[in-house]
Amino acid sequence: QVLLWNTTDGQLRKFSFTREKMGSPFTIIIYAIDSASVTSVVNQAFDLTDSLVKIYSDYLPKSELNRLCNEAGSGRWIQVSAPLFEILQKAKDAGKISKGTFDITVSPIVRLWRTAKREKKLPQQDSLDVANKRVGYEHIKLDPGMRSVNLVLPGMQLDLGGIAKGDIAQRIQQYLASLGLEASMVDAGGDIMAGKAPPGKQGWTIGINQPETETLMAENIVLENMAVATSGDLYQFLELNGKRYSHLVDPRTGCPVSSSRNVTVIAPAGADADWLTKACSILPVKKALRLINRLKNTEVQIAVLEDEIPKYFRSKHFQQYFLNQAAPE
Repeated sequence: QVLLWNTTDGQLRKFSFTREKMGSPFTIIIYAIDSASVTSVVNQAFDLTDSLVKIYSDYLPKSELNRLCNEAGSGRWIQVSAPLFEILQKAKDAGKISKGTFDITVSPIVRLWRTAKREKKLPQQDSLDVANKRVGYEHIKLDPGMRSVNLVLPGMQLDLGGIAKGDIAQRIQQYLASLGLEASMVDAGGDIMAGKAPPGKQGWTIGINQPETETLMAENIVLENMAVATSGDLYQFLELNGKRYSHLVDPRTGCPVSSSRNVTVIAPAGADADWLTKACSILPVKKALRLINRLKNTEVQIAVLEDEIPKYFRSKHFQQYFLNQAAPE
Protein backbone atom coordinates (compact mmCIF):
# COMPACT_ATOMS: atom_id res chain seq x y z
CA GLN A 1 0.00 0.00 0.00
CA VAL A 2 1.56 3.28 -1.11
CA LEU A 3 0.00 6.45 0.27
CA LEU A 4 0.91 9.75 -1.33
CA TRP A 5 0.44 12.10 1.62
CA ASN A 6 3.41 14.37 1.49
CA THR A 7 3.02 16.69 -1.45
CA THR A 8 3.61 20.41 -0.86
CA ASP A 9 3.27 21.39 2.79
CA GLY A 10 0.59 23.96 1.96
CA GLN A 11 -1.90 21.21 1.12
CA LEU A 12 -1.49 19.37 4.42
CA ARG A 13 -4.28 19.73 7.00
CA LYS A 14 -4.25 18.86 10.69
CA PHE A 15 -6.35 15.89 11.87
CA SER A 16 -6.74 14.89 15.52
CA PHE A 17 -8.25 11.69 16.94
CA THR A 18 -8.66 10.71 20.62
CA ARG A 19 -9.90 7.45 22.12
CA GLU A 20 -9.72 5.96 25.60
CA LYS A 21 -6.89 3.42 25.79
CA MET A 22 -5.06 1.97 28.83
CA GLY A 23 -7.18 4.03 31.21
CA SER A 24 -6.36 7.43 29.73
CA PRO A 25 -6.92 9.49 26.55
CA PHE A 26 -4.84 8.24 23.60
CA THR A 27 -4.41 10.92 20.94
CA ILE A 28 -3.09 10.72 17.39
CA ILE A 29 -2.43 13.97 15.49
CA ILE A 30 -1.58 13.84 11.80
CA TYR A 31 -0.87 16.34 9.01
CA ALA A 32 -2.21 14.95 5.75
CA ILE A 33 -4.31 15.78 2.67
CA ASP A 34 -7.28 13.44 2.59
CA SER A 35 -9.55 12.99 5.62
CA ALA A 36 -11.18 9.73 4.45
CA SER A 37 -7.86 7.92 4.00
CA VAL A 38 -6.53 9.35 7.29
CA THR A 39 -9.55 8.03 9.20
CA SER A 40 -9.00 4.55 7.79
CA VAL A 41 -5.30 4.54 8.73
CA VAL A 42 -5.98 5.91 12.21
CA ASN A 43 -8.54 3.15 12.81
CA GLN A 44 -5.82 0.64 11.90
CA ALA A 45 -3.44 2.42 14.31
CA PHE A 46 -5.97 2.15 17.14
CA ASP A 47 -6.47 -1.56 16.31
CA LEU A 48 -2.69 -2.02 16.50
CA THR A 49 -2.73 -0.27 19.89
CA ASP A 50 -5.39 -2.71 21.15
CA SER A 51 -3.35 -5.68 19.94
CA LEU A 52 -0.27 -4.39 21.82
CA VAL A 53 -2.33 -3.86 24.99
CA LYS A 54 -3.46 -7.51 24.76
CA ILE A 55 0.22 -8.47 24.76
CA TYR A 56 1.57 -6.08 27.45
CA SER A 57 -1.26 -5.62 29.97
CA ASP A 58 -1.01 -7.01 33.50
CA TYR A 59 -4.70 -6.16 34.05
CA LEU A 60 -6.08 -8.46 31.34
CA PRO A 61 -6.04 -12.04 32.73
CA LYS A 62 -5.48 -13.58 29.27
CA SER A 63 -2.82 -11.12 28.06
CA GLU A 64 0.34 -12.68 26.67
CA LEU A 65 2.28 -11.15 29.58
CA ASN A 66 0.04 -12.81 32.18
CA ARG A 67 0.13 -16.14 30.36
CA LEU A 68 3.93 -15.94 30.52
CA CYS A 69 3.82 -15.07 34.25
CA ASN A 70 1.65 -18.16 34.87
CA GLU A 71 4.71 -20.22 33.82
CA ALA A 72 7.03 -18.53 36.37
CA GLY A 73 9.10 -21.06 38.29
CA SER A 74 8.14 -23.94 35.98
CA GLY A 75 11.65 -24.09 34.53
CA ARG A 76 10.16 -23.94 31.04
CA TRP A 77 11.33 -21.65 28.25
CA ILE A 78 8.29 -19.97 26.68
CA GLN A 79 8.42 -18.66 23.12
CA VAL A 80 6.80 -15.21 22.96
CA SER A 81 5.78 -12.69 20.29
CA ALA A 82 8.40 -10.28 18.91
CA PRO A 83 6.90 -7.18 20.63
CA LEU A 84 6.85 -8.92 24.03
CA PHE A 85 10.41 -10.24 23.67
CA GLU A 86 11.68 -6.80 22.56
CA ILE A 87 10.05 -4.92 25.46
CA LEU A 88 11.31 -7.50 27.97
CA GLN A 89 14.83 -7.07 26.57
CA LYS A 90 14.51 -3.26 26.88
CA ALA A 91 13.15 -3.59 30.41
CA LYS A 92 15.95 -5.92 31.50
CA ASP A 93 18.55 -3.54 30.05
CA ALA A 94 16.79 -0.69 31.89
CA GLY A 95 17.10 -2.64 35.15
CA LYS A 96 20.88 -2.92 34.65
CA ILE A 97 21.36 0.71 33.54
CA SER A 98 19.29 2.05 36.44
CA LYS A 99 20.91 -0.27 39.03
CA GLY A 100 17.51 -1.73 39.88
CA THR A 101 15.59 1.52 40.36
CA PHE A 102 13.49 0.46 37.37
CA ASP A 103 12.47 -3.19 37.59
CA ILE A 104 9.42 -4.76 35.91
CA THR A 105 9.50 -7.69 38.37
CA VAL A 106 8.31 -5.35 41.18
CA SER A 107 4.70 -6.27 40.33
CA PRO A 108 4.03 -8.49 43.43
CA ILE A 109 4.86 -5.49 45.64
CA VAL A 110 2.98 -2.99 43.45
CA ARG A 111 -0.13 -5.17 43.67
CA LEU A 112 0.02 -5.09 47.48
CA TRP A 113 0.24 -1.28 47.44
CA ARG A 114 -2.62 -1.09 44.90
CA THR A 115 -4.77 -3.07 47.35
CA ALA A 116 -3.57 -0.80 50.18
CA LYS A 117 -4.69 2.26 48.22
CA ARG A 118 -8.10 0.68 47.56
CA GLU A 119 -8.61 -0.46 51.16
CA LYS A 120 -6.92 2.59 52.71
CA LYS A 121 -4.63 0.51 54.94
CA LEU A 122 -0.93 -0.36 54.76
CA PRO A 123 0.16 -3.82 53.52
CA GLN A 124 1.15 -6.44 56.12
CA GLN A 125 4.92 -6.67 56.57
CA ASP A 126 4.95 -10.47 56.13
CA SER A 127 3.11 -10.10 52.78
CA LEU A 128 5.70 -7.53 51.68
CA ASP A 129 8.53 -9.87 52.75
CA VAL A 130 7.09 -12.71 50.61
CA ALA A 131 6.60 -10.38 47.64
CA ASN A 132 10.15 -9.02 47.96
CA LYS A 133 11.55 -12.51 47.41
CA ARG A 134 9.92 -12.63 43.95
CA VAL A 135 11.60 -9.43 42.73
CA GLY A 136 14.75 -9.09 40.62
CA TYR A 137 15.09 -8.38 36.89
CA GLU A 138 18.13 -10.69 36.81
CA HIS A 139 15.70 -13.62 37.25
CA ILE A 140 14.25 -12.94 33.77
CA LYS A 141 16.23 -15.19 31.39
CA LEU A 142 16.07 -14.37 27.67
CA ASP A 143 17.08 -16.46 24.64
CA PRO A 144 17.18 -14.16 21.58
CA GLY A 145 17.82 -17.05 19.15
CA MET A 146 14.62 -18.85 20.16
CA ARG A 147 12.80 -15.65 21.21
CA SER A 148 12.06 -17.43 24.46
CA VAL A 149 11.72 -16.37 28.10
CA ASN A 150 12.25 -18.23 31.37
CA LEU A 151 10.96 -16.60 34.57
CA VAL A 152 13.11 -18.34 37.14
CA LEU A 153 11.35 -17.63 40.45
CA PRO A 154 7.95 -19.14 41.35
CA GLY A 155 5.32 -16.40 41.77
CA MET A 156 7.16 -13.84 39.61
CA GLN A 157 4.85 -11.24 38.10
CA LEU A 158 5.82 -8.61 35.56
CA ASP A 159 4.44 -5.08 35.35
CA LEU A 160 5.18 -3.18 32.12
CA GLY A 161 3.27 -0.10 33.31
CA GLY A 162 6.43 2.01 33.50
CA ILE A 163 7.60 1.31 29.94
CA ALA A 164 4.68 0.08 27.80
CA LYS A 165 2.91 3.38 27.02
CA GLY A 166 6.11 4.94 25.70
CA ASP A 167 6.84 1.82 23.67
CA ILE A 168 3.30 1.76 22.20
CA ALA A 169 3.42 5.50 21.36
CA GLN A 170 6.64 4.92 19.42
CA ARG A 171 5.36 1.83 17.61
CA ILE A 172 2.19 3.64 16.50
CA GLN A 173 4.10 6.73 15.32
CA GLN A 174 6.53 4.51 13.39
CA TYR A 175 3.56 2.68 11.83
CA LEU A 176 2.09 6.00 10.65
CA ALA A 177 5.48 7.14 9.33
CA SER A 178 5.85 3.85 7.41
CA LEU A 179 2.67 4.81 5.50
CA GLY A 180 4.08 8.22 4.64
CA LEU A 181 2.44 10.02 7.58
CA GLU A 182 5.72 11.26 9.04
CA ALA A 183 4.28 14.56 10.35
CA SER A 184 2.43 12.81 13.15
CA MET A 185 2.42 12.74 16.93
CA VAL A 186 1.11 10.08 19.31
CA ASP A 187 0.21 10.90 22.92
CA ALA A 188 -0.38 7.74 24.96
CA GLY A 189 -1.74 9.30 28.15
CA GLY A 190 1.22 11.67 28.53
CA ASP A 191 3.88 9.46 26.91
CA ILE A 192 4.46 11.30 23.66
CA MET A 193 6.28 10.31 20.47
CA ALA A 194 6.73 13.24 18.12
CA GLY A 195 7.50 12.56 14.46
CA LYS A 196 8.53 14.96 11.71
CA ALA A 197 7.70 18.63 12.42
CA PRO A 198 4.30 19.96 11.27
CA PRO A 199 4.41 22.12 8.11
CA GLY A 200 6.19 25.42 8.66
CA LYS A 201 7.08 24.60 12.30
CA GLN A 202 10.32 23.82 14.12
CA GLY A 203 8.71 20.83 15.75
CA TRP A 204 5.77 19.68 17.87
CA THR A 205 5.05 22.07 20.76
CA ILE A 206 4.36 20.32 24.07
CA GLY A 207 3.51 21.74 27.49
CA ILE A 208 4.85 20.36 30.78
CA ASN A 209 2.82 20.61 33.98
CA GLN A 210 4.30 21.93 37.21
CA PRO A 211 4.57 19.64 40.27
CA GLU A 212 1.26 18.64 41.91
CA THR A 213 -0.83 20.85 39.63
CA GLU A 214 -2.35 20.88 36.16
CA THR A 215 -0.84 24.34 35.60
CA LEU A 216 1.68 24.28 32.74
CA MET A 217 5.16 25.72 32.92
CA ALA A 218 5.60 29.04 31.10
CA GLU A 219 8.06 27.37 28.71
CA ASN A 220 6.90 24.79 26.18
CA ILE A 221 9.27 22.29 24.62
CA VAL A 222 9.57 21.70 20.89
CA LEU A 223 10.41 18.23 19.59
CA GLU A 224 10.98 16.53 16.25
CA ASN A 225 11.51 12.75 15.98
CA MET A 226 11.89 12.51 19.77
CA ALA A 227 9.92 11.15 22.71
CA VAL A 228 8.96 12.86 25.96
CA ALA A 229 7.35 11.54 29.14
CA THR A 230 6.52 13.13 32.48
CA SER A 231 6.06 11.27 35.76
CA GLY A 232 4.41 12.69 38.88
CA ASP A 233 1.86 11.65 41.49
CA LEU A 234 -0.75 14.41 41.19
CA TYR A 235 -3.62 11.93 41.34
CA GLN A 236 -2.00 8.61 42.24
CA PHE A 237 -1.07 8.36 45.88
CA LEU A 238 -2.24 6.92 49.20
CA GLU A 239 -2.58 9.19 52.24
CA LEU A 240 -2.73 7.53 55.68
CA ASN A 241 -2.25 9.09 59.12
CA GLY A 242 -1.01 12.32 57.54
CA LYS A 243 1.69 10.52 55.51
CA ARG A 244 1.65 10.43 51.72
CA TYR A 245 2.69 7.27 49.86
CA SER A 246 3.50 7.68 46.16
CA HIS A 247 2.21 5.26 43.49
CA LEU A 248 5.89 4.74 42.59
CA VAL A 249 7.54 1.89 44.50
CA ASP A 250 11.31 1.61 44.88
CA PRO A 251 12.01 -1.99 43.70
CA ARG A 252 15.12 -2.16 45.90
CA THR A 253 13.22 -1.55 49.17
CA GLY A 254 9.59 -2.43 48.33
CA CYS A 255 8.54 0.95 49.76
CA PRO A 256 6.76 3.81 47.95
CA VAL A 257 8.84 6.86 47.13
CA SER A 258 8.43 9.56 49.79
CA SER A 259 9.72 12.58 47.85
CA SER A 260 7.24 14.28 45.53
CA ARG A 261 8.65 15.48 42.21
CA ASN A 262 7.79 15.83 38.57
CA VAL A 263 10.29 14.26 36.19
CA THR A 264 10.31 14.98 32.45
CA VAL A 265 12.60 12.98 30.16
CA ILE A 266 13.31 13.66 26.48
CA ALA A 267 14.84 10.68 24.63
CA PRO A 268 15.08 9.24 21.11
CA ALA A 269 12.89 6.23 22.04
CA GLY A 270 9.47 6.22 23.68
CA ALA A 271 10.20 3.26 25.98
CA ASP A 272 13.36 4.98 27.27
CA ALA A 273 11.63 8.29 28.00
CA ASP A 274 8.96 6.32 29.87
CA TRP A 275 11.11 4.15 32.15
CA LEU A 276 13.69 6.87 32.80
CA THR A 277 11.02 9.09 34.40
CA LYS A 278 10.43 6.29 36.94
CA ALA A 279 14.13 5.70 37.68
CA CYS A 280 14.80 9.44 37.99
CA SER A 281 11.84 9.79 40.38
CA ILE A 282 13.44 7.21 42.70
CA LEU A 283 17.14 8.12 42.47
CA PRO A 284 18.53 11.11 44.39
CA VAL A 285 18.61 14.15 42.08
CA LYS A 286 22.40 14.10 41.58
CA LYS A 287 22.42 10.39 40.69
CA ALA A 288 19.46 10.87 38.34
CA LEU A 289 21.35 13.62 36.49
CA ARG A 290 24.45 11.40 36.31
CA LEU A 291 22.37 8.55 34.85
CA ILE A 292 20.91 10.82 32.15
CA ASN A 293 24.32 12.30 31.30
CA ARG A 294 25.58 8.80 30.44
CA LEU A 295 22.83 8.31 27.82
CA LYS A 296 23.06 9.65 24.28
CA ASN A 297 20.68 12.46 23.20
CA THR A 298 18.73 12.14 26.45
CA GLU A 299 17.76 15.02 28.75
CA VAL A 300 15.88 15.38 32.04
CA GLN A 301 14.13 18.05 34.08
CA ILE A 302 13.39 17.29 37.73
CA ALA A 303 10.96 19.64 39.46
CA VAL A 304 10.84 19.53 43.26
CA LEU A 305 8.49 21.59 45.44
CA GLU A 306 10.28 23.60 48.13
CA ASP A 307 7.86 25.64 50.29
CA GLU A 308 5.23 25.26 47.56
CA ILE A 309 7.62 26.76 44.97
CA PRO A 310 8.98 24.50 42.18
CA LYS A 311 12.76 24.21 42.03
CA TYR A 312 14.12 22.85 38.74
CA PHE A 313 17.16 20.63 38.19
CA ARG A 314 18.03 20.09 34.52
CA SER A 315 20.56 18.12 32.53
CA LYS A 316 23.02 20.10 30.45
CA HIS A 317 21.05 20.47 27.20
CA PHE A 318 17.43 20.24 28.38
CA GLN A 319 16.82 23.97 27.85
CA GLN A 320 17.73 23.78 24.17
CA TYR A 321 14.25 22.27 23.66
CA PHE A 322 12.45 25.31 25.11
CA LEU A 323 10.49 27.64 22.83
CA ASN A 324 8.95 30.36 24.98
CA GLN A 325 6.79 32.03 22.39
CA ALA A 326 5.22 28.88 20.95
CA ALA A 327 1.57 27.99 21.49
CA PRO A 328 0.78 24.36 22.41
CA GLU A 329 -0.37 22.06 19.61
